Amino acid sequence: MSTLLNGKIILVTGASRGIGAAAAQLFAAEGATVVLTARNEDNLKRITAEIGDAASYLVADLAEVSEIDRVVASVVERHGRLDGAFNNAAAGEPPANVGETPEAVFDHVTGLNFKAVYFAVAAQVRAMQATGGGAIVNCSSIGSLVANPFLPAYGAAKRAVNSLTASAAVEYAAEGIRVNAVAPGMVLTEMVADWDKATPGIIDGYAATNPMGRPARPEEIAEAAAWLLSDRSSYVTGVVLPVTGGSAI
Repeated sequence: MSTLLNGKIILVTGASRGIGAAAAQLFAAEGATVVLTARNEDNLKRITAEIGDAASYLVADLAEVSEIDRVVASVVERHGRLDGAFNNAAAGEPPANVGETPEAVFDHVTGLNFKAVYFAVAAQVRAMQATGGGAIVNCSSIGSLVANPFLPAYGAAKRAVNSLTASAAVEYAAEGIRVNAVAPGMVLTEMVADWDKATPGIIDGYAATNPMGRPARPEEIAEAAAWLLSDRSSYVTGVVLPVTGGSAI
C-alpha cells in the first residue's frame, strides 16, 4: 500500500461525484481515512461502500454555514482530529456574460464556490489548531487566473478562493497549517458534460487547443491534491497550482 497519506484523517467535500469522488478513492488508496460529504446520499453511500472500511460519509448542504460547522465537528468527534481537507464542492454556472447573469445565479454560484469554501477553511483551521496543524487544499479553477467571459461569476468566485488561500496560508503557517489550491483546466466531470450539452463543442474545442490534446481525468486532479495534502509538500503553502495539461485556460 502506498503511504503518501498514511494514517491521515481527511475530509472531502463535494465527494458524491467527479473530482471529489475520485479524490476520496485516491486518498483512501494512499492510506488515509476519508470522510465524504455532499448532498446526494445515494452516491455517497455507493462510493463509501466501494472504498470500504477507510471511508464514511456525512450528508450535508454546504451552502449553509451551520452545516459546514456540523460536518467538521462530526469528523473530529468520529476520529479525534482533522489532518487534511479537500474543499471541492462547487456549483456550475449557465454560460452567460456579465450583463446577462441573473442575481439568483450569482448568489448560488458565489455562495457555494466562495462563501462555503471561506467558512469551510475557517472551521477546518479551528479544528487543526486544536491538534497541532494540518493541510487544506481548495479546488479553484484555471478560469480564476485569466479572463473568463463565458463563466464570469464562477471565475470571480474561484479567484476569491485564490485570495482566501493566500491569506489563510500566511495567517496560519506558524501554527503548522498549510493552505494551498489546485486550479484545474477542463476536467471530464458531470459538470463539464452539462456545460457541453448547453454549449455543444466545448470539450472538443478545448481538446483541440490543449497541448496534451485532451481534458483532464478527475483522478489527475486528485493526484495533485493528494501531494499537497501530504507531508511531501511540507514546505509548500499559499500556492495555486495549475493542473491544465499546459493550457492557459
